[in-house]
Amino acid sequence: MQQAIFDAIQAALQELGIPEVDFVVERPSDLANGDYATNAALVASKKLGKSPKEFAQEIIEKLSPSTSLGIIEAIKIAGPGFINFYLSKEVITKEVAEAATKADWANNNLYTGKKVMVEFTDPNPFKEFHIGHLMSNAIGEAISRTLEAAGANVIRVNYQGDVGLHVAKAIWGYQQMGTEENPILEGKWGMAYVLGAEKYETDESAKAEIQERNKKIYERSDDEINKLYKEGREVSLQRFENIYRILGTQFTHFFFESQSWPVGVKLVHAHIKDGVFEMSDGAVVFKGEKVGLHTRVFLNSQGLPTYEAKDLGLLELKEEKENDLDLSITITANEQTEYFKVMLAAAKELPEVQDIANKTQHISHGMMRFADGKMSSRKGNFITGVSLLADMQRGAHQKMQGRELKDANKTAEQVAVGAIKFTVLKQGSGKDIVFDPEKSLSLEGDSGPYLQYALTRARSLLRKAEAEGLRVSAEAAELLAKGEAWPSGLERPESAALPLERSSLERTLIHFPEVVARAARELEPHYVTTFLTELASLFNSWYAAERVIGSADETYGLLLTKAFEQTMLKGLALLGIPAPEEM
Repeated sequence: MQQAIFDAIQAALQELGIPEVDFVVERPSDLANGDYATNAALVASKKLGKSPKEFAQEIIEKLSPSTSLGIIEAIKIAGPGFINFYLSKEVITKEVAEAATKADWANNNLYTGKKVMVEFTDPNPFKEFHIGHLMSNAIGEAISRTLEAAGANVIRVNYQGDVGLHVAKAIWGYQQMGTEENPILEGKWGMAYVLGAEKYETDESAKAEIQERNKKIYERSDDEINKLYKEGREVSLQRFENIYRILGTQFTHFFFESQSWPVGVKLVHAHIKDGVFEMSDGAVVFKGEKVGLHTRVFLNSQGLPTYEAKDLGLLELKEEKENDLDLSITITANEQTEYFKVMLAAAKELPEVQDIANKTQHISHGMMRFADGKMSSRKGNFITGVSLLADMQRGAHQKMQGRELKDANKTAEQVAVGAIKFTVLKQGSGKDIVFDPEKSLSLEGDSGPYLQYALTRARSLLRKAEAEGLRVSAEAAELLAKGEAWPSGLERPESAALPLERSSLERTLIHFPEVVARAARELEPHYVTTFLTELASLFNSWYAAERVIGSADETYGLLLTKAFEQTMLKGLALLGIPAPEEM
């Protein structure tokens, strides 16, 4: 509908001799101003030197609701020259019926035929799965799902740092802690890393030993270290898999730094002679100043790769695995924004990886902060992703005390995941988040559980209707809205009447496809969270004010409830938020 209105206005402007106008058609913030509004007259009138209101009237005269659009009940001029469009009851009913019954409603074709790789989460074995990984996962999964709704073939990948100084710190710390009877204790590798990281900065002797271990890990030259490395890596990856299951993510490919570093080293060495990289105090660097950036080290003075070289190797591995990508997205914390600019600038000078480098888009997220400020995995004063999930699950259990649920543990887990993901996704990317556990579990609004609870209320009403033998008939409601004959073979209930006035709920609900398209176009899931919060509030108000079962417009009331249920269900799915059956 939005596109139809846009096209009709554009055609009207061409008829009026103004073919190129940069205008918008969007949903007004106040429904009193219509279902859509445009600033076309305001923008175009400047080129003509006319009054915006006068030119708005000229545009309206070119727009015949009965012929040009066929979906508009009224067109009005408002303010300094905005044109407001009010949709017909028939069109609104048709959209509600489609929302209730069509599985692909709200999908779009923005990325049809496109292959997109999305890299996210990226935890490091031997370290804890921290809150930053939760944020990356929530954002990456939501972006992946909105792209899929836009027709893309999405390849989810996870790049995990299984070599590097952090591994050497963990192995050194593990050796200092002793093996005890059971050397593979739950969480011990995380503690070992914290010990090694602390000693690396405060004890020169320990620092030298850790650096030696780091070299041996790359060389694979020490049997004891190799054994600990294998055990620690396996334990870490298994713990990560359990978290991915809870978060609802299934990756297509896993890449590891142990795979990427040899490729990256080879790339760097291959481009020293041609001047892409330069020697500097025994290290190999890329002088980013030549492209307005800064210098970064790609190989250190020991000849070992830094993150930069490993990421070059990763680009080549990605292209080898999926060589026909249209877009490659990488999601990390905004601390790495400047780093990625330099790494990609270097990659764009290398023939081996410049194609995928040019297709790579870096999306950053802010930091999650609590009362103590930013959590630090180096110092150890941090809340892990696992502990946060566990704390939120306990909080959800407490909120549900006294309720008889079929599977309270499953519901509590779903609510916990919903609370965390919503908090991460409710604002634009790049912004820091202050996490309030109590508010994130609230059923009073602006939270994941608030959306989940609104959905369960709709489902409860539909179950009650079904128990009373009532069916949602989209066909009947749509035919009635058009004024057509009742379908033969279908008994017309007394409750088949349509309400005389359209509610705010249905007038808002029909805009969901536009929200999904915008989220995919801008790679910003927060548009979906904002819309669903508004929709849930409208449903709760409508639910409290309207009697559905047994009312004069029972058929349509159930249809609208079903449309809300399906819209909320799809919206939560796009965000990667579970949809409990009951709460």
